[in-house]
Amino acid sequence: MLPGTAVRWATKHGFMRAAIKTAARKGDPQARFFFDPVVRRDPYPFYRTVRETAPLVRGRLMWATAHHDLAGAVLRNDAFGVGFTDRRLPAPVGLMFRFSRRSSPIGPVDPPSMLVVDPPDHTRYRRLVSKVFTARAIEGLRPRIEATCAELLRDKPADLVADFAALLPVTVIAEILGIPLDMRRQFLAWGNAAAPTLDMGLAFRQYRRTEINIKHVNTWMRGHFARLRREPGDDLLSQLVQLDDLGDDELLATAGLLLAAGFETTVNLLGTGAWLLMRHPDQLAVLRDRPERWPNAVEETLRYDSPVQLTARVCQRPAELGGRRIEPGQVVMAMLAGANRDPAVFADPDAYDVTRPNARDHLSFSGGVHYCLGAALARLEGEIGLRMLFERYPDLRIDGEPRRRTTRVLRGLESLPVTI
Repeated sequence: MLPGTAVRWATKHGFMRAAIKTAARKGDPQARFFFDPVVRRDPYPFYRTVRETAPLVRGRLMWATAHHDLAGAVLRNDAFGVGFTDRRLPAPVGLMFRFSRRSSPIGPVDPPSMLVVDPPDHTRYRRLVSKVFTARAIEGLRPRIEATCAELLRDKPADLVADFAALLPVTVIAEILGIPLDMRRQFLAWGNAAAPTLDMGLAFRQYRRTEINIKHVNTWMRGHFARLRREPGDDLLSQLVQLDDLGDDELLATAGLLLAAGFETTVNLLGTGAWLLMRHPDQLAVLRDRPERWPNAVEETLRYDSPVQLTARVCQRPAELGGRRIEPGQVVMAMLAGANRDPAVFADPDAYDVTRPNARDHLSFSGGVHYCLGAALARLEGEIGLRMLFERYPDLRIDGEPRRRTTRVLRGLESLPVTI
């Protein structure tokens, strides 16, 4: 166990875990989302209940909305941010919080990660990496992604997640970051172990496992930075390590987020997309007749079963949302996956329809200044990966019971056994 692990767990998850359990015992329906295994397996009835209760629902711990218009509004409103401050914590807890940060490994949800800092810091970090993720730059990766797909699909997949859906995006992002390909399975293992950090209220054992794996990533990446300073390549990290205005902690946070975001969403998109199309052969038939519809099929998959289910924002100054006053320090949970099935926006929202004309109106990539930097890359990998998979193996079939990931914020398949 790393020094200070117990204190970090208490300030990041322990107190929140206790508060959520107390709220659940007192009948708070929102608290069910975090611990109810029924909701974890199929959260969409829960989102429907929240949406039908009110546009904005007040819980004991936070506000929540599953309405498309309000979820979009909170993501775009600069009165709401992602940065957490200890100023509102009781003095002893605030002291623990500051102490815990001193020796903490830096993961995707730890400052100075772009995921948890607001402008102007967020603006500066994003500007440094955004040129690599422009639509034009991503489209230039098409031939390399197609070649990677062809290589991975030479052998018949037995588990579609392990043998294809996970390997495609981690291979692509590894090349972008100058990471040796022989490290990709190790990074997948580290990433899978660290993914639960996006959830709230982790148990101590689970948090300890995530922290150990994040520490391994930190150690390897710091050595990687040193190698790239000696022998830079033409990859993104080689460019970033040459900048004088980025310290190692900022580099670590930026690289870690890009690595995690570069494959976490896409693994879930590819696995879920393949699973949905095998379960809906009529939709797959549409795509075989009209292959130009593959990009829209990706959008519909993102809408129907979002890889990122929700996000939260902290009110920074008094604001009005859905006719309710939100005070500074209050948290609003935007249930992205619930908003993606809002019948006010999507006709027959519980149907999977690859021809849906407004499928792209989903909120799966968030919105506002924190709109997903890798959205264009995820879309391209989803389009190429799913199309080439079913072209190469048109008789692909599910062969056993898929196993879902146990995470709450990230939703996808951990295993998808198939047969040809």
